[in-house]
Amino acid sequence: MAPDAPDSDGSPDDGERLSPTLACRRRPTSRPDLGDDCWFLAGPTAAGKTSLGVRMAGRLGAEIISVDSMAVYRGLDIGTAKPSPSDRARVPHHLIDVVEPATPFNVALWLDGVAAALDDIRGRGRQILFVGGTPLYLRALRDGLADVPGEDPRLREQLRREAEAGGTAALHRRLAEVDPPAAARIHPNDAKRIIRALEVAATASRTLSASFAPAPHPVFSHQMMIVDLPRALLRDRIDRRVEAMFAAGLVEETRAALALPGGIGPTAGQATGYAEAIAVIAGRMTVSEAIRLTQQRTRQLAKRQLTWLRSFAGAVWVTA
Repeated sequence: MAPDAPDSDGSPDDGERLSPTLACRRRPTSRPDLGDDCWFLAGPTAAGKTSLGVRMAGRLGAEIISVDSMAVYRGLDIGTAKPSPSDRARVPHHLIDVVEPATPFNVALWLDGVAAALDDIRGRGRQILFVGGTPLYLRALRDGLADVPGEDPRLREQLRREAEAGGTAALHRRLAEVDPPAAARIHPNDAKRIIRALEVAATASRTLSASFAPAPHPVFSHQMMIVDLPRALLRDRIDRRVEAMFAAGLVEETRAALALPGGIGPTAGQATGYAEAIAVIAGRMTVSEAIRLTQQRTRQLAKRQLTWLRSFAGAVWVTA
């Protein structure tokens, strides 16, 4: 449920802390080798992708690659609504539980993991089913990864302080001056991506928008399904899932992760549900307040996911 953690476009040097599969590939892969053996199931959070994906994989003779920016974290299970142990026993899942909660993770590392998983699955002669709804990951899979510079920690921290002092709206106006297409695409409240776009504009020879030259992979036009539900039903599912997460021990799961060496890193710590659980543990919020805010943020996430998924021309929309 919590793929609302911002995803970086950078490439941190964290191979020594990654799983063996990811650690062996230190150089990011701009576009994995997709083919007609690849299928895609996407949709908003809480729409029923996980159970439908398991059934689809059984019919296709496929293994599943997770397209979820938060499922990569070990020990963060309740808030991410990972596939159940029984589902994972029925169908092999890849790119789940590959790093510790303190480890930075981004789209470049995920693409690297996808390339390794594709080789692994094809070695067994199986089909591949991508299941998930993290828009940045899907976009990178479809269009390839932009050739942009790595992170500039000093400039990023300066921009972060400016956002805290003057709000993200001022930074968004600045972005509109230097990179109008990026400003039109990025929400004025999305501080992380605004800062990233400004960082690229300041350190590279071209803007973030100019760095992207999308050439969508043709397999998406005929082998992708998007799960959709009536809005009232989706809202109800989201609200009930959030309540169930907290009842199942989300706060306790978060407390246990915070106690690990390094605790919960900034990427995982901003995710919907975990950010609120951290606030409860710190005494800044009651559980009831955390539930309401998580429900609100998750509904906003689902709306953004649906808006972006409409860019997949040719995809078949289905009801789970």
